[in-house]
Parts: sequence; C-alpha cells; structure tokens
Amino acid sequence: MQDSLVDFHCHLDLYPDYERLLIECERRRIHTLTVTTTPKAWPRNLALAQSTKYIRPALGLHPQLVWERAHEIGLWAEYLPQARYVGEVGLDAGPRFYKSFDKQLEVFQQVLRKCAQVGDKIITVHSVRAVPKVLDLIEEHLGGHESCKVVMHWFTGSQAQAKRAIDLGCYFSINKEMFAKHSQMIESLPLDRLLTETDGPFTSNERNEPASPCDVAEVLEGLSNVLKLEVKYMADQIYRNLQTLER
Repeated sequence: MQDSLVDFHCHLDLYPDYERLLIECERRRIHTLTVTTTPKAWPRNLALAQSTKYIRPALGLHPQLVWERAHEIGLWAEYLPQARYVGEVGLDAGPRFYKSFDKQLEVFQQVLRKCAQVGDKIITVHSVRAVPKVLDLIEEHLGGHESCKVVMHWFTGSQAQAKRAIDLGCYFSINKEMFAKHSQMIESLPLDRLLTETDGPFTSNERNEPASPCDVAEVLEGLSNVLKLEVKYMADQIYRNLQTLER
C-alpha cells in the first residue's frame, strides 16, 4: 500500500519543516500534490520539487487571497507554461471572503481561459459556497478541452451538484473533515473519480496535530469505512485513479 498512497491537495510550503516533509514524502513514496496560494511561492516550490519523484508542485492563486493579490494573475500566467498542475484556485463565497467575489470571478475565469489555451493542465479547485458558479465556469471554459482535467477539492455540494461535476468529467479529492457531514454525497461518487487529500496543515491528524501527507493513510481508512471497502482495495483504486488522471 505504501507505493499507492496519494495526497492530492496539501500546502507543503506552509509548514515550518517543508524540506523535511519533502524528504519524508519521498521516503514513504507518497504521491503528493503541493499547492501554492500565491504565484510568488511557485519558483521555490518548483525548485525544491524538481529533484523528487513523488512531489507534484501546483501553481495557484487562492480565492481567499484574491482581495489583496488579484494583481498577481499576470505573474501566475507568466509561470503557467512551467506547471502541469494548477492550484489552489477557485471561488469562495463564504462570509469572510464574499466582498472579493466579483474579483474572484475575474481571476478564476482568467485561470480557466489560460489553462484551456495552454492545455494539458490538472486543476485542483476550491468551491466553498460557490459550487454552481464554479461548475458553470468549468463548463463554459473547459467544456470540450479534454486535455485539462479538474479535481474538486474538499467538495461540499449536494448530490445533484456532484452529479453535474461528474458529468463534466471532474474528480474529487476527499479529506477527513468531509466524512461527518458529507458521507452520503461521497457514497454517490464513482469509485474511479476518487482521490485522497489531507489539505494539511488546515486539517488535523489523530494526534490533534496539523495533518501532513504522512497522515493520508487516516483519510484512506476513513474513506474505506464510508464506502465499506477493504483499505488495500481502496488504496489500489485511488492509485489507479491518479494514474488515469495523469495520462
């Protein structure tokens, strides 16, 4: 199972021991997508990940930072040809960030348009309280662009919205925080569209510490329990899904 562990959304650059965690992910052979919240973090993340086998750096502009960093979309676009993975990007209509929602819309549309133009991008998407609009924009800008694929990160939409995302070709990365309130929605998802994530350090492990990719086995076990499947079977399925996504 060690070869097939997957953490498809984690903020490695936000840990104080980032470089140690990179080494640990390599040692444990955990396939890790390390997202960035601002394009200014991209060069260092890219440089540190280039000598690794299991780390995938993603180029992002987080919707929660758009209010103060929307001007960095030009820098994001400049770096895009260097990146196969894009994230964290998307929309957040929660109370703390709604004031920037119009600006978020502008930035996210630019992200999707540029990804469609360049092609061959895998995009991890934030959709807090904004699932319908996120799906509208994915359909508008990526519909028909089969070389670009979307992974819905920490998806909390309804089963009907999940069905629409499935029809649009989306994958779903699942973390521990989703099990309590969204297990029915998770059960409705096709097995071949599932990935695991920690979203560390924004979630906690069983020791009540910030989760890291090394804790993704806890997510895998929880997902196996929700779906009533053997952990080994689930791990193999997640790894196959990652391989299909990255083809």
